[in-house]
Amino acid sequence: MWLNDLYHALNPVAVQLGPIVIRWYGLAYLAGFLLGGVAIWRTSRRWGLDLTPDDVMSVVVSIAVGIIVGARLGYVLFYGGGHYLKNPIEILMLSEGGMSFHGGLVGAIVGGSLACWRLHLSIATMCDLAAIGAPIGLFFGRCANFVNGELWGKPTGLPWGVMFSDTGGGMVYRHPSQLYEAILEGLVIFLVLALLSRRAPARPQGTFIGVFLVLYGCLRFMVEFVRMPDEQLGYLAGTGWLTMGQCLSAPLVLLGAGILVISHRMCRPQIGRMV
Repeated sequence: MWLNDLYHALNPVAVQLGPIVIRWYGLAYLAGFLLGGVAIWRTSRRWGLDLTPDDVMSVVVSIAVGIIVGARLGYVLFYGGGHYLKNPIEILMLSEGGMSFHGGLVGAIVGGSLACWRLHLSIATMCDLAAIGAPIGLFFGRCANFVNGELWGKPTGLPWGVMFSDTGGGMVYRHPSQLYEAILEGLVIFLVLALLSRRAPARPQGTFIGVFLVLYGCLRFMVEFVRMPDEQLGYLAGTGWLTMGQCLSAPLVLLGAGILVISHRMCRPQIGRMV
């Protein structure tokens, strides 16, 4: 089990200088925001949009704040299981983990939209650009989940199984579902969107956010079948297979498909600054 050996050789703490502790999880977020911003900037240049580096930086910072706030509140709302009603101060303990992609998505849209409104930028185009950069952050985030030994999968006999600690289900080899998501939600979606973005002129507004939502929703729904549900929730509706992640991901597929239909019908060109 070579991947198991790699996992046990990793330390969630990247650097520790006395009381200062820097974890891979925080570095993953930082790398995702920085490289995602680079992807947004390079794509905007290729599309010939009238955006400045300051525009992109302002939007990325607003998106970052929205993601952190939204992801945390989303976890508290969807996955907290009432725990945070009894311990509200723990909502602020980000170092303890507990972030929700779906909440982060809402936060990113709200934060990015506020920045676009302030800078008079096209919200639709920025959503498309952000969708191209988002898989980079997802890739690093899921890799950090693996290093942290969280969000593990079901038991498996496959040669790349990993024996995670503190799973509550015994010391058995499990699917490294974090890496499945890193590859599918990160690399695969990024490659698809990057290829689509290279056409000139750029595809209509809504194309990229629509494709992102459809792909993410489908791939996340699939991975949930080999990923353990959150302990405090378990499987929903007595099904023995339906998870909260699937319930939150299925609507994204419908939303993305709807956006693609509207995008095809309206066929609005990508623009940077609103006139």
